[in-house]
Amino acid sequence: MGQDLIRYDILAQDALRGVIRKVLNEVIKTGLPGEHHFFITFLTSAPGVRISSRLREKYPELMTIVIQHQYWDLAVTDTTFEVGLSFSDIPERLLIPFAAIRGFYDPAVNFELEFDVRDVEAANGSTDDGSVPLPAPALQQVPKPQRAAAPSKLPAKPRKEDAAEKTDNPAATDKKPADVVSLDAFRKKT
Repeated sequence: MGQDLIRYDILAQDALRGVIRKVLNEVIKTGLPGEHHFFITFLTSAPGVRISSRLREKYPELMTIVIQHQYWDLAVTDTTFEVGLSFSDIPERLLIPFAAIRGFYDPAVNFELEFDVRDVEAANGSTDDGSVPLPAPALQQVPKPQRAAAPSKLPAKPRKEDAAEKTDNPAATDKKPADVVSLDAFRKKT
């Protein structure tokens, strides 16, 4: 088999990240339809990620956010999205490049996208600090982001089931480390 000089794998992952961009743009325009909500996992150390030092310390590698009931000021550009979320009753603003996303899941319809960061690492090499370099966005004039309407006040304290944060860091809990489970195990068998 010949060598893939076009890098179809990277092109396909970029196209799938475009699905997330389109979905978030629709949420800005119309809100979350029906029971749809999103779990978005991203690399906290990826270039372009902006989160507070408190969150970066708590989640040094991966972080999963939930966009459901308690979010505000969602904004999307061609290369990033921004969202306001509350963590332990402290409002935070996160900026996440689409290239930093490792996973996207909508449990309302069992839709999942996973991105293999190893492909990006192999294509670009790893950095000295151990973080995974991601492709830099093309230089272009970035349009003003579309924004969702901000609530008149900060959201109420999130319920347990509406938690805005999850972690793959077993040290963050007092329980024994969790096993990694594929979401396929929870899908309905047809």
